[in-house]
Amino acid sequence: MFDHLMTPTQLALRGEVRAFVRSIPKELILAMDRDEVQFPKEFLAEAGRRNLMGVRYPEAWGGRGMSWVDTAMVMEEIGVLGYIFSCIFGVGAELVCDAIILHGTDAQKERYVKPLLAGKLVAAECLTEPRGGSDFFGATTTAVQKNGRWILNGQKRFIVGGQGADYFLVYAKSDPSAPAHKSMTCFLVDRSAGVETSYLYGLMGCRGGGAARVVFKDVEIPPENVLGKVNGANEVFFSMMVPERLGTAAMTIGAARPALEIATRYTSRRKAFGKQIREFQGVSFQLAEAVTLLDVSRSMVCTTAQAVDAKAHPNYVRRLVSETKKFVTESCQSVARTSMQVMGGIGYTDVFPVERIVRDLGLASIWTGTNEIMSVIIESEWQKEFARRDPAATRDPEPDSAKAGDVDEKVYE
Repeated sequence: MFDHLMTPTQLALRGEVRAFVRSIPKELILAMDRDEVQFPKEFLAEAGRRNLMGVRYPEAWGGRGMSWVDTAMVMEEIGVLGYIFSCIFGVGAELVCDAIILHGTDAQKERYVKPLLAGKLVAAECLTEPRGGSDFFGATTTAVQKNGRWILNGQKRFIVGGQGADYFLVYAKSDPSAPAHKSMTCFLVDRSAGVETSYLYGLMGCRGGGAARVVFKDVEIPPENVLGKVNGANEVFFSMMVPERLGTAAMTIGAARPALEIATRYTSRRKAFGKQIREFQGVSFQLAEAVTLLDVSRSMVCTTAQAVDAKAHPNYVRRLVSETKKFVTESCQSVARTSMQVMGGIGYTDVFPVERIVRDLGLASIWTGTNEIMSVIIESEWQKEFARRDPAATRDPEPDSAKAGDVDEKVYE
């Protein structure tokens, strides 16, 4: 959020988040990057104690009754700690909570949302499988009804927070004979007998976030743990795309911001040929481009958050969210790489954290839907939106050319 747009309440909340971010010890950040800490539960516990998670949810369930604009601001500030901190903060407090708040029963909210937002429980979302991530309806994890309960079998991978989670939001094939969009059910699965997690992946970046393979072997799920409708997982999935992708965009800004700030400070101190290197256009123009990209990214996040808060047309929101996720993640990756570039060789070492930021942000354009999938959605939703428009509502510019009436030249087939 830009300072000039923020209310006193928002400024106070940002102050709280920044105080929390300053309280996190450097040793934890470094230990996670070395894979010595697999999952920082205490980080989430402290965020919960400070009532910083899920600020847009009703106070009755542990939130603050605020907005998506407020959430975006919080996610950006958490991202300053490092991209993986905002990933694990967002997975439980924004993704899993969102699904339960929108589709769950009051009993589910009482049991799973309240303790999660209080920092007493950790949740993870289980969507990606070894055979695919973008192909959501191609899932092979199965749930079969037996003696009044569901029996879950299968596995998920790349599950952020999986190693530390107390319960899981799991999508499974519950009716293989039905059309794809009516074949799956969403479940709330407690860590119990038959649930196995393994911290397997030698990740390039974003280490220490509990990214795990989660295996389900004959896991029994009571009927009251179905989230939403039986065979209605598509409704949960599509509603989750807003917090997944908009949240990702917001936190990516926060993760890229320190790289630019470090590079800016460095270019004002480092001298070459008798001058500060910021005085060379080859450096100053790159910084100007990076600052512009961050400001435009923040503007996109703010505008899209306002559209969600205003309950704009779902297809319009879907397009804006997809555009924002794609543009912001790619822009922030560029900001981080530019920051490394203007610092020269020292930026490629661990003397500064810029190299870690570059590694971490590699995830941004991949997870929560690859940016190639975002392009597919953007084009598809734009075509639908364009077709819905009333031609008489605005000026048609096509006739505004000298030879607009030369129909023989307008050949379409």
